[in-house]
Amino acid sequence: MQRAEAHFSHGIADNLDDPKYTHYKYWSNPLETKLPHAPDMEIYSLYGVGIPTERSYVYKMSPSSKCKSIPFRIDSSADGQADSCLKNGVYFVDGDESVPVLSAGFMCAKGWRGKTRFNPSGIATYIREYRHKAPSSLLQGRGLESGAHVDIMGNVALIEDVLRVAAGASGKDIGGDRIHSDIMKMSQRINLQL
Repeated sequence: MQRAEAHFSHGIADNLDDPKYTHYKYWSNPLETKLPHAPDMEIYSLYGVGIPTERSYVYKMSPSSKCKSIPFRIDSSADGQADSCLKNGVYFVDGDESVPVLSAGFMCAKGWRGKTRFNPSGIATYIREYRHKAPSSLLQGRGLESGAHVDIMGNVALIEDVLRVAAGASGKDIGGDRIHSDIMKMSQRINLQL
C-alpha cells in the first residue's frame, strides 16, 4: 500500500495550481491535474454500454477461523427486488462489463466539458458510446458490434471513428456526441467544483 500511495493519488484537488500537483503521482488522476493549454485539441471518450457491470458490493465479516488476513467477504445473500440492480451482494450498473458508464464518461460529460478548472483552455470533448450487441452466432467470434471492454477493439463503428479522427476529421465531422446511456444526467447529479 505504501508503494501504491507513493506512485498514485486518488483525491480531488482543491487548488490545481499548487506545485505539488506537478509530481507524476497525480498525473493519472484527472481530478488532480488539469489538461494542457491546447485549445485546438479535441478529447474523445470512446466506450461500450449496455452490459451489466459491477459497481459496488455488500460486505459481511468473514468467519475468523477461515480467513484471518481478509476480514470481509461479499454477502452473496444480499439481493434486491426482482428488478433491482443488487444481485448476490453485487450492485450492477450500465457499463462495458468492466468499467461503469460513470467512470468511463464523467470527465468528458462534465469535468472537462467547456472551460473548467480541469480544462482551462476549453478543449472540445466528445463522448462516443457503442451499444453492445452480442454476436448472433459463434461464427462471428467476439462480434462486430460488441461493447464489451476488450472486444470493443473489434467494433466496426469504433474503428471507423478512430480512423476518421486519425485522418483529420473533427468531432463535429464524425457527428459529435453519440450517447445511449444516462451519462449526462448522472454527471449533472455530481456536485464537483468546476
